[in-house]
Amino acid sequence: MEIREVRRRRRRLALDLADRQGGVLCRAQLYAAGFSRGEVRAQLRAERWQPVGRHCVAVHTGPLTDLARLWSAVLEGGPRAVLDGDSALVAAGLSRYEPERIRVSVPRGARVRHRGTSVDVRQTRRWDPDDLEPGSSPPRTRAPVAAVRAGLWARTERQATLVVTMAVQQRLVTPEELAVELLRVRRAPRRALLGGLVLELAGGAGSLGELDVLRALRERGLPQPDQQVLRRTSSGSYYLDFRWARWGLVLEIDGVQHGWVENVVADAVRHNAVAMDGDVVLRLPVLGLRLVPDLFLDQVEEALRRAGWSDGGAVAS
Repeated sequence: MEIREVRRRRRRLALDLADRQGGVLCRAQLYAAGFSRGEVRAQLRAERWQPVGRHCVAVHTGPLTDLARLWSAVLEGGPRAVLDGDSALVAAGLSRYEPERIRVSVPRGARVRHRGTSVDVRQTRRWDPDDLEPGSSPPRTRAPVAAVRAGLWARTERQATLVVTMAVQQRLVTPEELAVELLRVRRAPRRALLGGLVLELAGGAGSLGELDVLRALRERGLPQPDQQVLRRTSSGSYYLDFRWARWGLVLEIDGVQHGWVENVVADAVRHNAVAMDGDVVLRLPVLGLRLVPDLFLDQVEEALRRAGWSDGGAVAS
């Protein structure tokens, strides 16, 4: 009787643990709690439980939650596995972003239990116990570490830019934290890309963004605008990033920080004041210049042509 009571208590503890893991346990956890292999098979055959991957079991037959999927990915990866990259950011609270596969990292040389189609388990030399978020459940890397790695590991430069920017805009990390982590990366194909992005996110690359725009305009064969033009309106004085006075066109360059709440109202007031004075005002976010430059440059060219510019008139405004 006493042995049965001990088993019941151990099983209750296992099911309580499953609740904290989204309803998922690995088979090793079940066996450690006193379930025999036969008992686990019986629960699965009776369809009271369902298998998840090769080594995990959900102690219910309903749909898996996002938490359950994250936990099963970690458990499938082995005892030292942690969520990493964009998956760690999602676990930390990143919203409106869905990883293509759940990324799990293990130390180099660690035994990997299973690599499934929806889970990307990688041995990495970047694995470091100090990079783990204390008390995280499921275990994951700290947000600054995860954001830098998400950028390094993204499938495309566009995806890299997007996920890192979203992490900053949603206040999961600061540009300063990203800069510290990026200094630890000595060699990586996207190190320069991320360095420039971090500078923009920190608000210190306004002039860098403007130089990129001027270069893009020149490559297009478009006329070069005047820069930092002082404009006085009824609501105040403003410096405009670019203006083609001859064609009544203004182009404002929005750094990443311009999308943040505290800048939206001021930007809108300036935009409206200039527009009411008769100029056409276009906006070009630096992020847009990185991701879809041709879409914005097409608009600039179209606005210039509508105002009377032609290829033969590509001279300074």
